[in-house]
Amino acid sequence: MEVSKCLSLCLLLWNLIISLLKGVEASHRVFPEYQFLAATTVKQLHRTVYHFQPPKHWINDPNGPMYYNGFYHLFYQYNPKGSVWGNIVWAHSVSKDLVNWEPLEPAIYPSKPFDIKGTWSGSATIFPGDKVVIYYTGIDAKEKQLQNYAVPENPSDPYLRKWKKPKEGNPMVVPDNEINGSSFRDPTTAWQANGYWHILVGSRKNDVGVAYLFKSKDQKTWVKTPVPLHQVPGTGNWECPDFYPVSISGKTGLDTSELGNDVKHVLKVSLDATRYDYYTIGTYFPDQDKYVPDKGQADGWDGLRLDYGNFYASKSFFDPVKHRRIVWGWSNESDTKQDDVKKGWAGIQLIPRTVLLDPSGKQLVQWPVEEIETLRGQMIHKSNHKLETGKPVKLSQGITGAQADVVVTFSIPNLDKAEPFDPSWKDPQDLCFKKKSVQGAIGPFGLMVLATEKLEEFTPVFFRIFKAKDNKPVVLMCSDEEHSTLKTDVYKPMYGGFVDVDLADKKLSLRSLIDHSVVESFAAGGKTIISNRVYPTVAVFEMAHVFAFNNGTEPITLERALLCL
Repeated sequence: MEVSKCLSLCLLLWNLIISLLKGVEASHRVFPEYQFLAATTVKQLHRTVYHFQPPKHWINDPNGPMYYNGFYHLFYQYNPKGSVWGNIVWAHSVSKDLVNWEPLEPAIYPSKPFDIKGTWSGSATIFPGDKVVIYYTGIDAKEKQLQNYAVPENPSDPYLRKWKKPKEGNPMVVPDNEINGSSFRDPTTAWQANGYWHILVGSRKNDVGVAYLFKSKDQKTWVKTPVPLHQVPGTGNWECPDFYPVSISGKTGLDTSELGNDVKHVLKVSLDATRYDYYTIGTYFPDQDKYVPDKGQADGWDGLRLDYGNFYASKSFFDPVKHRRIVWGWSNESDTKQDDVKKGWAGIQLIPRTVLLDPSGKQLVQWPVEEIETLRGQMIHKSNHKLETGKPVKLSQGITGAQADVVVTFSIPNLDKAEPFDPSWKDPQDLCFKKKSVQGAIGPFGLMVLATEKLEEFTPVFFRIFKAKDNKPVVLMCSDEEHSTLKTDVYKPMYGGFVDVDLADKKLSLRSLIDHSVVESFAAGGKTIISNRVYPTVAVFEMAHVFAFNNGTEPITLERALLCL
């Protein structure tokens, strides 16, 4: 079989598997019987408290995040008429601190021939002179995907409540004969180089994922470059591309137009086939309109991910106040659509994260924005506690673990007995499955969150440590949702990612943000992240607990634990 045909078949089979498993579904999957069922009641059992979600109904991709005139702005895909995808508008909220949000009326909704069947995802750009422009994908009456723009009706209004779609220049970009008009969406924030402004739009040519590049002198007339900025065979449709610079020193975030010798670039794409966000780090050549990933960067399904769990359609922006780049990501529900209709809501935005280049230059490091720590109240400390095999230690003694910020550091006294690592183990998620019922020497050890007292329900986030042939440690991070709920009609995946640490100090840290139905876990200061969506039936409110555990044969010490409510 030809390679191209094989890859196409693999993509079709993968999409079928995702559909059958009821995983993080494609954001554009239509449920006509539900999309106009407005919520009459909103069930609170699994609603989050400090994650972003509107009072009711469906949300998906974060759109156009920015800081403007004293406010952080977040737009997002929203169905005002029901709890499944459909009727999509750009909902809009503002905040002073990225924690407390004020909802405003929708900013963009279908109203023109170039977006009458949909106002899909996009980005915001603040041009010189505080000129704000939103670029977004519109669906016309023939289901063709077009790139459009909108501007504030009153730029002096710091809330930017009202938006208009100028007649001149809309639609901004229409797909030509080379472009697949049904897979052509999600324009990026614009950046400037060599006297031109640039945007990317995600697409595909058969099974080749593509980031088309468009250039403009006047921010109005956009011309496609002769070749895409980047494309990768076998990756399928690219959604929600993001392209931005990172500092080699890794100390602060950079404005989107930053260039220079001390700058690398990140290209992130959301792969429609797998429902994960992948990225590479590389070099941008503005004179050639080309991006080249660094040597050794896997560029495709085996590449680095922003999050190895339930996380998709991410969008970043530069915060000029605190000189940081912040990324938002969407987390879909993994219960049934019928459940979403009954509870009256679906989808959350995960905690915004700062993004920096790791000192190694080989990956990004992400961390929850510092403002989240202002929510910390009562704190429980534990230190130097030996974790005996099979004897979990409760950290949430006397308090609920349904809503918490848990920070732990594990000490591994002896790495000599670590299991040998087989070089053929390329897929960390598959390795988590392989070792699921196998006791290791060093691990599994970690946290069990949203757990009942007797562990009828629990969600473990844990590590296993192996030893490569050169005696260097290989750290595997896993999360298993099999026992997260007694419900049987819920998708319960195993997630996994490798953690690139040398363990020279024999210490490994983990931070988990727990919020009723979501667990975001950051390993080794944010080198690897796994986000879970779970629906406990017993481990809720005051019946939810947090345990530290060690099921490996070798001793592990809980050197430090901090649980904040």
